[in-house]
Amino acid sequence: MSDIILKAENISKQYRLGLVSSSTLSHDLIRWWHKVSGKDDPFLKIGETNDRSTVGNSDYVWALQDINFEVKRGEVLGIIGKNGAGKSTLLKILSRVTSPTTGEIKTKGRIASLLEVGTGFHPEMTGRENIYLNGAILGMTKKEIQQREDEIISFSGCQRYIDTPVKRYSSGMRVRLAFAVAAHLEPDILVIDEVLAVGDAEFQKKAIGKMQDISRGEGRTVLFVSHNMAAVKSLCTRVIVLKNGKNAFEGTVGEGIEYYLNEEKSRSLVYINNSKSINKPFVKSVKVITSESNGIHQFNEDLKIEIEVFSAGLLEQPAVSYQILNRDNLPLIHELILNSEQEFAQSKGIYKLISTIKNIKLYQGDYKLNVFFADNFTKININRLTEICSFEIINTSKRPYYWDSDTAVYKEDDTIWKVLKLNDFR
Repeated sequence: MSDIILKAENISKQYRLGLVSSSTLSHDLIRWWHKVSGKDDPFLKIGETNDRSTVGNSDYVWALQDINFEVKRGEVLGIIGKNGAGKSTLLKILSRVTSPTTGEIKTKGRIASLLEVGTGFHPEMTGRENIYLNGAILGMTKKEIQQREDEIISFSGCQRYIDTPVKRYSSGMRVRLAFAVAAHLEPDILVIDEVLAVGDAEFQKKAIGKMQDISRGEGRTVLFVSHNMAAVKSLCTRVIVLKNGKNAFEGTVGEGIEYYLNEEKSRSLVYINNSKSINKPFVKSVKVITSESNGIHQFNEDLKIEIEVFSAGLLEQPAVSYQILNRDNLPLIHELILNSEQEFAQSKGIYKLISTIKNIKLYQGDYKLNVFFADNFTKININRLTEICSFEIINTSKRPYYWDSDTAVYKEDDTIWKVLKLNDFR
């Protein structure tokens, strides 16, 4: 128990949509009357789960609901989840920026937080002056700040501009300086909320190294929110996954990331455009046909892509292509069919283009498509569909050199195209 430096007990946060405050005067009076009468707050019994993708029926929403966890001294806790899952709200409560509707946070020691770019900085003051201002906000004495001033400036990489007003800094420079201050003023708990994404790759690597030194070398605690799973994996010792304001998972880093990525999947193998327009060409549908059900495709099996396009009349040089993207949205395969290779879209109607990639050799992982329909003669991009038709490559046979998860592709055979003219307009 003595190693526990932070404890969250039944933390919940309720907001009222459309208002600055979570209540009105009439609601405050109702709350007061129930309190003096020894009754429970009636508004804690209403409200909906924080699901931003749906339209709710209540003015009240629970940004967080019944969050419980403990953090030990020297631990690096990763907090991950979709946008709107409640991560930033939780960190604001932990940093005392806002208070919970219910529950309690118990901490030992000083907390330093970096929640937004430029938090605690005055734009008219110089970088050096803001070091002292930010340090004072974090509870440091002037003498303590003076002892670390040179180290902070050196780490930030802003030496040349340190006596320039912060309003002239780029967002990356502000993050550099803010992180340098927070990391060097020896907080017992350092809270970082995604702001490192603004910095460049060199500084992100430097900052992650510093956080590792803070936790492993100096025995201090870090709470880290990020959508960069590589950074979470390299830095954190444990992970919490938030979903719609609730604690959906708590455990090891590897299991937590896998749970989060699986939750993020919204696998749909088919794209359909239900337009009935007959005046303009467009992509009517895209379908991925995998070797197994539920969007699962075995490594080294034929993968088939079916693309239906509608032509409103003669197109001079129609072209259809698709890209297969990895989890980082990087294109690994780009396939193209031109009218000069197989004739299509020369008269009004629907054309089905069937592309078969023989024995596809992609590493295990999640993939999706970009699809393009264009006229090469006029250079007009008729249709551009991005990040559609998700599917997953697996390798149960564990063929050597190919079974690991990565971003490479092995393509040993030509792709086969076939065109069918469909007479009816569905």
